[in-house]
Amino acid sequence: MQRMKTDLFNYELPPELIAQHPAERRDMARMMVLHRDSGRIEHRAITDITDYLKTPDVLVLNNTKVIPARVFGHKESSGGKIELLLLEEIGGTPSPASMDSEDAVPPGTWKVLMKASRRPKPGDKLLLCSGKARAIMLEDGDQGEAVLQIETDRPLMEILDEEGVPPLPPYISRKDQSEEQIATDKERYQTVYSSEPGAAAAPTAGLHFTPELLRTLANQGVKTAELTLHVGLGTFRPVSTDDITDHAMHHERYEVSAEAAHTICAAKQAGGRVVAVGSTSVRTLETLGADFPTIGKRFSTIGKADGSTNIFIYPPYEFKVADTILTNFHLPKSTLLMMMSAFAGRERMLHAYEVAVQEKYRFFSYGDCMLIL
Repeated sequence: MQRMKTDLFNYELPPELIAQHPAERRDMARMMVLHRDSGRIEHRAITDITDYLKTPDVLVLNNTKVIPARVFGHKESSGGKIELLLLEEIGGTPSPASMDSEDAVPPGTWKVLMKASRRPKPGDKLLLCSGKARAIMLEDGDQGEAVLQIETDRPLMEILDEEGVPPLPPYISRKDQSEEQIATDKERYQTVYSSEPGAAAAPTAGLHFTPELLRTLANQGVKTAELTLHVGLGTFRPVSTDDITDHAMHHERYEVSAEAAHTICAAKQAGGRVVAVGSTSVRTLETLGADFPTIGKRFSTIGKADGSTNIFIYPPYEFKVADTILTNFHLPKSTLLMMMSAFAGRERMLHAYEVAVQEKYRFFSYGDCMLIL
């Protein structure tokens, strides 16, 4: 295994370039275009993506839907405040120790990230969402993780719609927690094609698309294929090790329909490019490429697939499925920046980021984007 220092993926970012709010309209984002073959950089707008895609290309979209996963509550015994980020419901699935039905995890069991002044202990009871939900601490984990059993008198998602807050990343400051601001974030921290609830963070490269822009691409003969990867810790957990090969990726659930697989393979067969929108689409596609290694040669072998992936893509890596990537600008030393460096080359990618800083692009989730050809 080739060792590689995490610091090789660092860069300097002025804090004022971190976007705190989305653009006035989704399709107002700037788009840097990076040509991998020559290193040439263009400065365009997201609406200009129509100049770069054509039939028989296929645009691959992650249709996961962000749930209002940030919730507040308190310990029943002491009243101590609790803040949670709901990551994934694991209830109803077999336990890791056994696939026997007797060991199935009960419904309502959730993996969470927890903040508390004094951390609860296993067995402690919590009241959440203005008392509309009750929870018991089952397990305490590392780096803020925990497992809770959550009980409600009506569907939890209904309660989250009422009480939950969009799970914006910590670099977005929200002193304004008015109902109007929360409603705005609920709309804008979500793609227009989201349909499958389950994400704890948005697949942010897709935030720039409008129905009109997608229709324009379709009218040009660009197909779309939707897959689902529920964004969780695997995507946004920072790298805390000195060497990237020591970093452990968390699993994230994915699903690819037979129709989507067929559309992707048909585009490859016809000589088109697979244009992955966002790192989560890339991770899913490359997981399929690992499971179906003949995708680039014989396309009949790939079909409907679902499961979980902890694939970690960093240089050097040979991409099997993705030919082009649309992505946002990522945090220093993040797994996402490492993935894009594997796709375009580390030095070329870091140079592009230097240019982005000079040109005052807006960074991270609510920021601008980059098309890597």
